[in-house]
Amino acid sequence: MLTLATVNPGEAEIFASLQGEGPSLGRPSTFVRLSRCNLACRWCDTAYTWRFTGDNRPHRDDRAFERTANQLALDEAEVAARIVALSPDRLVITGGEPLLQGAGLARMVALVRQARPGFHVEIETNGSVAPHPALDRQVDQYNVSPKLAHSGNPADLALIPERLAAWAQDHRTFFKFVVATPEDLAEVAALQAAYAIPGERLFVMPEGTDSATLRERSIWLSDAALQAGWRFTDRLHIHLYGDTRGT
Repeated sequence: MLTLATVNPGEAEIFASLQGEGPSLGRPSTFVRLSRCNLACRWCDTAYTWRFTGDNRPHRDDRAFERTANQLALDEAEVAARIVALSPDRLVITGGEPLLQGAGLARMVALVRQARPGFHVEIETNGSVAPHPALDRQVDQYNVSPKLAHSGNPADLALIPERLAAWAQDHRTFFKFVVATPEDLAEVAALQAAYAIPGERLFVMPEGTDSATLRERSIWLSDAALQAGWRFTDRLHIHLYGDTRGT
């Protein structure tokens, strides 16, 4: 079984859209959003995947979500069937933290590839969890977003040296750092230097859940990316659809 987020109570968050971030920005993709996370970002825009009633980990609006309305368990074969029924052949598995469900994901991805060979599989992860070996063999691209200090996560939970080193050495990995203020840039530079992350595989992205905030932060962040030799990514889905589920 896989534990998924919902768009509405009882409706799993499996949908087709344009990839809004990172190296695949603008590509038609089929998304699967899983539930549960081992970290707790103060600015997380998918807190409904982890901040359930009784979870007091800090979040900027302190909202808690009712678990049964926001979480759904489905058999891997059912998830695979819903994926192959959609048109895009690029699968983006996101969360929450999807690698917490590695064994189930491996089974689901195998079923997708069996039904429709040629799927490109991307996984979006916070980078603190090692991929299950059976899943890792089936992944084409990792979008790793290590959480900086402004996320509110302790570094010993979010920035695990052996994991960051392994990701940096994997040519399938693209790093995406969420940046809120210019002060965050020194931390990005320090992590790049510590793990020898190539600029070609390092993206910086403004934090924000509305177009006005993203545009404001993009002005100075895009200039910083140019000066540092990093890549810049916007949040296309926010501009197109707003901060909404299933987009």
